[in-house]
Amino acid sequence: QVQLVESGGGLVQPGGSLRLSCAASGDIFRINHMRWHRQVPGKEREFVALITNGGSTDYADSVKGRFTISRDNAKNTVFLQMNNLKAEDTAVYYCNARTSSQIYWGQGTQVTVSS
Repeated sequence: QVQLVESGGGLVQPGGSLRLSCAASGDIFRINHMRWHRQVPGKEREFVALITNGGSTDYADSVKGRFTISRDNAKNTVFLQMNNLKAEDTAVYYCNARTSSQIYWGQGTQVTVSS
């Protein structure tokens, strides 16, 4: 089992920045890569960014150049630095850990971009 706890969400003005954190615990040695997804009411959860164990990253086109995913292996934590935030980035952000056979989700953290 893998447990994930997100933090760092909140209210920010357009153009502002936030940094989300996702702390992993449990069978972390089984994790192949970790992702961030987001979801707004009435829409499907969508991919935002991923980072592999080797440090490779990938991003959704909508966040490229504005968001950066990174990891602190010593703290078993993955971060999502979000800059130049837009109203359309408003969503609940979920951390996701993938092993060879399972997918684990955190509880989510709300990000609201509004003036």
